[in-house]
Amino acid sequence: MTIQRFIALCILLVPVFTAGYGIKLMRDALFYRINWPFDLLWLQFVVGMGALVIGVWLIGGFIFYRDKKNGKVAPRFKKTN
Repeated sequence: MTIQRFIALCILLVPVFTAGYGIKLMRDALFYRINWPFDLLWLQFVVGMGALVIGVWLIGGFIFYRDKKNGKVAPRFKKTN
């Protein structure tokens, strides 16, 4: 494994942990457990939902970009140049 692949793996883990933390925040809000930076349950749930959406969006975008570069996407997503 080269150092470039290791760095790419480390960068890819950031959105994975962000999405996981978002799931944890939403779960805690549903079970009425308030975490430190939040005073309101609904705010904790909204921040958790945002973290989950951002994390999944970044992971999905990375996979889509990689597949598009390798030509493994549907014809409507391919460049027409």
